[in-house]
Amino acid sequence: MATYTYETIPQKKGQKVRRFEVQQRMADPPLTKDPKTGEPVKRVITGGSGWVTHGPSIMSMNTKKA
Repeated sequence: MATYTYETIPQKKGQKVRRFEVQQRMADPPLTKDPKTGEPVKRVITGGSGWVTHGPSIMSMNTKKA
């Protein structure tokens, strides 16, 4: 299951945005309302993390060059 970040869309001037995370299947449709308050929400695109598997390794950087 993926974790998606959502934030509320303020309806009144000065209203605070609430950001929250929800675990959903990728096949599930995105939420349209906040489960707690019922306010409209939008999905926020956030950066992920990943492994770099190419290039020199850290171990090869510690060797002395001739």
